[in-house]
Amino acid sequence: MLVLTRKAGEGIIIGDSISIKIIEIKGGNIRIGIDAPRETKIYRQEVFDRIKQENVEATNWNLDDLDALSANLATRTVKK
Repeated sequence: MLVLTRKAGEGIIIGDSISIKIIEIKGGNIRIGIDAPRETKIYRQEVFDRIKQENVEATNWNLDDLDALSANLATRTVKK
């Protein structure tokens, strides 16, 4: 991990297309600005962690639920 010390108004460059600038330091908070291409996904850490957790949970199927869903679909009639 690279650890840097920056002051308000200073920044860093990541690769050729991402720029991070320290906007304001007030109390215990730091405001940062990120300039990156639109296709670059940027998440707050807690949001990213929640997305990962929900993705893992979504892959854990209960087989009883799957059986019930299959039975439900098998009994449906197709309307034309």
